[in-house]
Amino acid sequence: MEIAARLMARVRTRDTAAFEALYDAHHRLVYGIAIRILGDAGAAEDVTQAVFLKIWSAPERFESGNFAGWIARVTRNQALDVLRRKSNSESELSEAMPNSDLLEEQVFADIDAASVRSALEKLPPEQREPIELGFFGGVTHAEIARRTGIPLGTIKTRIRTGLRQLRSALEGAVTV
Repeated sequence: MEIAARLMARVRTRDTAAFEALYDAHHRLVYGIAIRILGDAGAAEDVTQAVFLKIWSAPERFESGNFAGWIARVTRNQALDVLRRKSNSESELSEAMPNSDLLEEQVFADIDAASVRSALEKLPPEQREPIELGFFGGVTHAEIARRTGIPLGTIKTRIRTGLRQLRSALEGAVTV
């Protein structure tokens, strides 16, 4: 069992030390994904807080498997919800000035984002483009297939193959 899964088991028993360890190990990943999708430091910070609040309030949602992958999906969905709400209400999130307390987190998030960007650029375009559309653009697999005229099964295979290559390329490079 991976370390994060063991920590989540302890979080289910309301162990605050385990929750803090989980936060310390994964907050940069969560923030990095949120800032990449939202492009707004304040909104990314809000998403990071919301994700960890969800984990604390409903730890049973993570059942098993790759915790980093799971929390990345939760973060992506939370950030896309923020984008949808923003576009639906046409209200703008406030332009937050960078907070000096966030500088360190921003630096680590930028490093992680740069590693991910570099690894993405090394993928063949037929794998990179659907991954970017799906993960950072919020486009469903079916919509990607419709837009590109490529069968849905082929799109899913290309995304799966690309993600496997990304995982291999980023092993040890991204803070999780």
